[in-house]
Amino acid sequence: MVILTGNSHKELAKSIAERLGVQLGCCSIYHTSNRETVAEIGDSVRGRDVYIIQTGAKDVNNSVMEALILAYACKTSSAKSIVGVFPYMPYSKQSKMRKRGCIAARLIAKLFCKAGFTHIITMDLHQKEVQGFFDIPVDNLRASSFLLQYIQDSIPDYRNAVIVAKDPGLTKKATSYAERLRLGIAVIHGEHKTSDLDQIDGRSSPPPPHSSTSLSNSLENRIIDVGLNTIPSLAEKNKPPMTVVGDVMGRIAIIVDDLIDDVASFVAASELLRDRGAYKIYVLATHGLLSQDAPRLIEESPINEVVVTNTVPHEIQKLQCNKIKTVDISILISEAIRRIHNKESMSYLFRNVTLED
Repeated sequence: MVILTGNSHKELAKSIAERLGVQLGCCSIYHTSNRETVAEIGDSVRGRDVYIIQTGAKDVNNSVMEALILAYACKTSSAKSIVGVFPYMPYSKQSKMRKRGCIAARLIAKLFCKAGFTHIITMDLHQKEVQGFFDIPVDNLRASSFLLQYIQDSIPDYRNAVIVAKDPGLTKKATSYAERLRLGIAVIHGEHKTSDLDQIDGRSSPPPPHSSTSLSNSLENRIIDVGLNTIPSLAEKNKPPMTVVGDVMGRIAIIVDDLIDDVASFVAASELLRDRGAYKIYVLATHGLLSQDAPRLIEESPINEVVVTNTVPHEIQKLQCNKIKTVDISILISEAIRRIHNKESMSYLFRNVTLED
């Protein structure tokens, strides 16, 4: 077994290697003057199982290129197998078609396959359909058991809590947490501001007017009028102001999500929950991407704690905000690597995991 790591999360890679009782492989990744990525592997990988640990951190494009070049270097050096360990899968948020964009997650998946990866280990994909974008096996681990354990061990009087879904799309996830903790749920509906995804684009443009030129007139005589102007249009999307469906008065509110990026929506939700009578507010998520101004916004908000795992490094944000707490999931990833290396079943790692996690 050889464990290599890029520059995205060396602390997590060291922790995983220590738990497995192996040393990190010798490799150097650097950039040339024109920002090209260069990877040099110091140890022989011929005929060996290689595990490349890389996460989608802040500099995600460099992280992707480092992983691709490392994998291809191992492939051309005759590695027996190349397993990509991505605690947070890069570009997993772009897994759906948006207006005139593309499904970038599928492109990244194909690139990883072409680069030489033979297996992927990741955690809490933003959209589970990303697994189907790969032509190789993908193990999507879950951090829910660690977060549930944190609730039971670190939140006093959690029996007086209610699990909150920040939007209706997270209702199933909130229900899964609530059922295992024997708690009630609440759902926040509506938006505190207009979403960028709902802005009008060219698809709502009216049909072009008929030209008065002789050429267009001659063509109009040969084209059947399908009555384009009579096609009914959908009603404009208009979300109501934020409101809470469920009782949070005098309760502890625990907001659950898979990732925290822009914290503005979490801050707005916490203010609404406080106004509805919640006396403590916690936010739990697997991936703490945390935008640049996140520490300041969290510190100034009614949120008591933001609990995330260490799939993405956020040590600087923790220094700026005492409310941010970290749950270590290196033991789960190291156990997954051990089982794959020894060709053992992975089902034990998914015990009590529901489809909604």
